[in-house]
Amino acid sequence: MTASPDVVAAVTPERAGVEVRLVGLRRAFGTVRALDGLSLDIEPSELVALLGPSGCGKTTALRALAGLEELDSGQVLVGRRDITRVSAHRRNMGMVFQAYSLFPNMTARDNVGYGLRLRRTSGAARRKRADELLDLVGLATHAGHYPHQLSGGQQQRVALARALAISPQVLLLDEPLSALDAKVRSQLRDEIRRVQREVGTTTLFVTHDQEEALAMADRVGVMSAGQLQQIAPPAELYERPRTAFVAEFVGLTNRLPGTIVEPGQVRVLDATIPALPGSVESGAATVLVRPECVLVTPDGDGHGVGYVATATFLGSLCRVEVALDSGSGAGTTVLAQIASADVAGLAPGTRVRVSVRSAPVLALAA
Repeated sequence: MTASPDVVAAVTPERAGVEVRLVGLRRAFGTVRALDGLSLDIEPSELVALLGPSGCGKTTALRALAGLEELDSGQVLVGRRDITRVSAHRRNMGMVFQAYSLFPNMTARDNVGYGLRLRRTSGAARRKRADELLDLVGLATHAGHYPHQLSGGQQQRVALARALAISPQVLLLDEPLSALDAKVRSQLRDEIRRVQREVGTTTLFVTHDQEEALAMADRVGVMSAGQLQQIAPPAELYERPRTAFVAEFVGLTNRLPGTIVEPGQVRVLDATIPALPGSVESGAATVLVRPECVLVTPDGDGHGVGYVATATFLGSLCRVEVALDSGSGAGTTVLAQIASADVAGLAPGTRVRVSVRSAPVLALAA
């Protein structure tokens, strides 16, 4: 559902999204460094996702921005104002958590208007604002419903509307979809992105789900051990990873033996392809190749380099695992991702030829 232009105009904050800067954030819990010099700039109205495994520091970074986590050092700036020592309730930020945290004895309308009630907004203005936000998230007809009368996805929409009701400078989303089933999660991530674009609030989204991060964010930052490994638009992050951690955390990756022909060029599976910046510049290498860049064809002339070990049907795509002969890759297995319509003749046991597309790859020291 798309809200009308009048509704969007009514709920959009008077000022555009603000710039957010996290500068050299450090936070330790005993011997564990949750944040280890984290710096991050978020442009006005941008949605940035922080992605990483459990314990990487992404939630600590969000809580530091919210004012819920005290820092050992570093600065938090919003709209060029240093708010590092400003208490959480004075930061004017809206938060949506994994748990919906709705008041069970309040209707959807009253839940959305709760923050305005604390700000002593009049009842009529509070009701008007709540109804506008519920319309924006597609729940105009559910304003009088209590949380137990709403599905999980609907409750999370109410939580989003409540966070936006106070016209926050920054919207913070902490794993807001992880408690939902796959279909609802997919629908709601599109809804959150639509609403965020229409309202224009600068947003930080924290998740461990790479599909969510890549689908929703303007830029995705990958974190490990309290540090930002790389931040880039989704396509750039996937296609041009700067580190092995990023390449292997985001998407699937093959590790194949190769040789640096010259700086910027690597030989792998009898093909010479470009090497990304940050690759080794000489000698033997371990080459990180995406499955969709692996080409597999039946062996028709006796020059095959391996055989199909497994073929897994995934709807429009099929994942084919090839076991290479020892002379080709020292017993390595290669995962290829192929359109299901093109897998005829690739049954398990079939001898095949394997090559790679000429797409840039990251080459590590072997």
